[in-house]
Amino acid sequence: MVKIKAFKGIRPPKEMAKEVASRPYDVLNSVEAKAEAGEKSLLHIIKPEIDFDPIIDEHSQEAYDKAVENFKKWRANGWLVKENKEMYYVYAQTMSGRTQYGLVACCHFEDYMDGKIKKHELTRPDKEEDRMIHVRNQNANIEPVFFAYPAVKEMDVIVEKVVKNNAPVYDFVAEDGFGHHFWLVEDDAVNKRITEIFAEVPALYVADGHHRTAAAARVGQEKKSANPNHTGEEEYNYFLSVIFPDNQLKIIDYNRVVKDLNGLTEAQLIETLKTDFEVKEVGAEVYTPTKLHNFSMYLGGKWYSLTAKPGTYNDNDPIGVLDVTVLSNLVLDKVLGIKDLRTDKRIDFVGGIRGLGELKKRVDSGEMKVAFALYPVTMQQLINISDTGNIMPPKTTWFEPKLRSGLVIHELE
Repeated sequence: MVKIKAFKGIRPPKEMAKEVASRPYDVLNSVEAKAEAGEKSLLHIIKPEIDFDPIIDEHSQEAYDKAVENFKKWRANGWLVKENKEMYYVYAQTMSGRTQYGLVACCHFEDYMDGKIKKHELTRPDKEEDRMIHVRNQNANIEPVFFAYPAVKEMDVIVEKVVKNNAPVYDFVAEDGFGHHFWLVEDDAVNKRITEIFAEVPALYVADGHHRTAAAARVGQEKKSANPNHTGEEEYNYFLSVIFPDNQLKIIDYNRVVKDLNGLTEAQLIETLKTDFEVKEVGAEVYTPTKLHNFSMYLGGKWYSLTAKPGTYNDNDPIGVLDVTVLSNLVLDKVLGIKDLRTDKRIDFVGGIRGLGELKKRVDSGEMKVAFALYPVTMQQLINISDTGNIMPPKTTWFEPKLRSGLVIHELE
């Protein structure tokens, strides 16, 4: 059963929340971050390389030192202020008229080490190390990770009451059009009950933030090893997360574009695909996949529907059932010669938030030769994979909206 705790958050004053809060470090490159960052933006802390002209290497010691300097400055200026009591928070996000409600809490690093916080992706050591340096230097989790939990009716009721009976401390629409709403859970009895409820929850699932989770857990492990009087209750045992009920989350599609046809003509590609797929030309109108094992392909100015033939996939295998697996096996590897999605430079990935028009644009521009759109993975598929200890192929899930960074920070002391 998982262990969570309330904490004394460090957060912006109400009137500054929109100005301080930012998109996460990994959805913007340095140039985009520099253009987007206002004077008080958290981007100066999570992407400190933007404070140099020209922009410096984000992994340089100068950049890491600047992050620490900026965090201190934000606190000294009163742009980030520490709470005087421990509490949980409710953080809701609105996109396209749909709102999802998460609990902001601290999770225990040993739950990750013990497999009670379950992952579905491999992490890269270099990215883990980079995030560890940030946590270590700041002695804080500046950005939260995004977890899911099997929905609990009593938690739904608690969250509903908090939202209904209290005004949000933050309530704004960001520049991307997504709404962000944030409540304090100040009642001690409610906070105590939340901790008890999660003590009965069998597992949490990493939705987004595998590198941040691994880094935070490793810093917790380091601090434990360095403390001869370690008890397991110290603040450094915990790291910042926002935990959403699984039934409120929606995964959107993550699509593929490929630079060439591996020596085939367009006609030969279509003919070859007919071995494993029912291929239907749809025309110039954008075609969106309608169900599992149905794909759309954009090639030569036309959209096609591709439906995998029975027997070409394994619905009883948590990995084999995924459309990323079907496409990789039957098209990318078998026909286009792309063996490793992590390293092959001939393929690129496009988050579904950009729409299928982005696939058309990249092929029409001549940059790419063919595009494939996939039916989105479900939360149940993600949970099945995590529960069986499997790992999803690269670039399988895209969660939107992303968590806003800077609404609350967790200090490790």
